[in-house]
Parts: sequence; C-alpha cells; structure tokens
Amino acid sequence: METFADKAILFFENLHLDALLPDDVEVMNPFLNPETMEVNRQFYQKFYNDSNKRIFILGINPGRFGAGITGLCFTDPVRLEKELELPNPFPVMTELSSRYVYDLIAEYGGVKKFYSNFYLGAVCPLGFVRNGKNLNYYDDKKLEKSVEPFIIETLWQQINLGAAREVCICLGEGANYKYFYKLNEKHKFFEQIIPLAHPRYIMQYKLRRKHFYVDAYMEVLKQCEKYI
Repeated sequence: METFADKAILFFENLHLDALLPDDVEVMNPFLNPETMEVNRQFYQKFYNDSNKRIFILGINPGRFGAGITGLCFTDPVRLEKELELPNPFPVMTELSSRYVYDLIAEYGGVKKFYSNFYLGAVCPLGFVRNGKNLNYYDDKKLEKSVEPFIIETLWQQINLGAAREVCICLGEGANYKYFYKLNEKHKFFEQIIPLAHPRYIMQYKLRRKHFYVDAYMEVLKQCEKYI
C-alpha cells in the first residue's frame, strides 16, 4: 500500500505550472532543485511514512525565504535543521511565519505529534515573484485567473495524499480565505473551512498578542483532532 509519504514525494517531484503568467511575474519552483527534493523525501519518509489521514492546514503560496527554499510550507532552513533534525545545504536564514508555526508546533506537543495529525500545505503550492519580491497568487487578478486551473488540479492532488475532508484550516482570514471559500463552494474539496489569522500577520502586526493567537490556533487544532 502506498503511504502518505510515497504519494507526497511523487506529487512534488512532478509539480510544475504550465500557465501564461503576466510578463513581470516569475514562478518559484523549489522542487526543481535536487537538494530541495532530497530534503522533502527525507521529511516525508520521516514524518508521513504511514497511510493515516491528516487535517490539512493550507496557507497562501510559498515565499522566498521559507518553502521557496526548503519546499516545506512554513519551514525555513533554520527550523529544517533545528526542529526537524534534517541537515541541509541551504543558506542559514529565518522567516517570520516559520518562527510562529514552530512555536505553535512546540506548544502542540512537538513535530512528531503535529505531523502525525496535520499536513501543512498551500492553496497554491508554487510561489511567485515580481521584481524580486514575494507575490501572492491573489495580488494580481490576471495571475489569479491564469493559475486557477492549476490550483484546482493540485488541490485535488493534495487531497488524494490523505486528507480528512470533513474540515480544512485556512491560514489567512482575508483574501486567501475569501478565494478558497468560493472555490470550495463550487468544487466541494472540504465540508468546512476554518480561517485563522496568517502567521506573518501575527508576527508582523500583532506580536504582543501572539499568545492570544497561539491559544486560538490550539483550540482549533484540538477541535479538528476528532476527524482523524
């Protein structure tokens, strides 16, 4: 029987975007880097080597300093080595969202417990850059329209890795949730979508209230455990 790890590795090995993007937009595909793909193989074989279902937690799309390097959503090179104990050749750099997520994971009970119950992904599993800066898929309406077929296809592919379809947690209560909610209403990926404040928003604008957001996240994570 194929494990979650087997299916995830195959998904990322074959992930590519064939769409007509705006002229000034570049796609970020870290999985074309053999070192990134090797790290992902090690990660999934270490934490997902079973056929159990997971609750999906989906962010926006990879950014330059986290998944754009490591291939792992909300995981920068520092957390990759320090928290996941996966040595890597990447530049030593940190990312705000990754800091928040791994603090949350520690609060939840550690990486082994967290990844046995949850899958961290993205509504759009490849990222974008404009003029050397991160670009969200929804920041440009032409981009959003051009990548929608890719988003739909890869959401189904990710779900088939082993999603508990009763619920999905969406990181980003604004544009990401609005777009994902409408798409879900049409395609019925999940029965329910629960939005939470995006980690970058918390770390950038609400740092003093971080404990409040961690508590809110924890409550949702615990609620969702009943579906697995």
